[in-house]
Amino acid sequence: MMDVAEAQPAGVDRFPVRAPTPPVRLDALSREILALKKELNAVILAHNYQVPEIQDLADYVGDSLGLSQQAAKTNAQVIVFCGVHFMAETAKILNPNKIVVLPDKDAGCSLEESCPAPKLQAFQATNPNFFTIAYINCSAEVKALSDVLCTSGNAVKIVQAAPKERDLLFVPDENLGAWVMEQTGRPMTLWRGNCYVHVEWTHATITRIRDEFPGAPLVAHPECTKAVRMLADEVCSTEKMVDFSKRSPAKSIIIATEAGMLHRLKKECPDKTFIPAPTENCRCNECRFMKMNTLEKLYDCMANLQPRIELSEEVMRRARLPIQRMLEISARP
Repeated sequence: MMDVAEAQPAGVDRFPVRAPTPPVRLDALSREILALKKELNAVILAHNYQVPEIQDLADYVGDSLGLSQQAAKTNAQVIVFCGVHFMAETAKILNPNKIVVLPDKDAGCSLEESCPAPKLQAFQATNPNFFTIAYINCSAEVKALSDVLCTSGNAVKIVQAAPKERDLLFVPDENLGAWVMEQTGRPMTLWRGNCYVHVEWTHATITRIRDEFPGAPLVAHPECTKAVRMLADEVCSTEKMVDFSKRSPAKSIIIATEAGMLHRLKKECPDKTFIPAPTENCRCNECRFMKMNTLEKLYDCMANLQPRIELSEEVMRRARLPIQRMLEISARP
């Protein structure tokens, strides 16, 4: 495995599942949001890591791949993206003529920050044979420099489809990239970036929770370190965590991913108990960026249609190609 020199300091494979119908007794703010949605002909897309009250109002809740697929096919005139900045950018790239708003413009991502486009471009220039596979957790400018995108749900399939004669460069998540190499046997140069949330779990903390709940399987996201992945019964994307939990006969399951996922899992599998994998500092682990979006900010962004995602035509044109390649490969049997 080859590593890129120090990155700058920072931060699935199905269509998303329509969120369960929100409770009948909505609070006043939630009712106003739903009224605005109808008035604007808007769709509310929410990532699995969003706060529960946003998930409950969303039209679709899912992982990055599912949300990309939904953004590509929506007929809505306004896309309200409850996630982080790179996700809303992806929706805008796929819908250049539609309004895309994000509740909090500062909702970023440590992975996105770890891979600045100029630094990636300079490294690509060192090897003309590089075929760049970018994890979707990156900026629009990095997408525009890439050959194809992937998500945690389809990364293995994307790498398997990559040209055999090319040298693969995987950016920006070194842990996901390492896991994909384990699954495919394809050597890749890995960018040195990571999700600050998923590297908080350690071999010691996971061992302790497994000892505490010996009958509970552990499901971990591939952004976790190898020390954690080795202890997991299943390593998969958030969408596949839902599938695993539905199929598993276990009544209790330990989950090693961002804590917002537990709300989705509890709704999809109400008869099971989900145990958040602890870190050294807390009994769960939350992304400060994902949690920047609130119901109040959701209402404000819809009422004002701000903050909007704006990108240059050139960046959108170039970034659209690797996204479309990803969607095409994902759709293959």
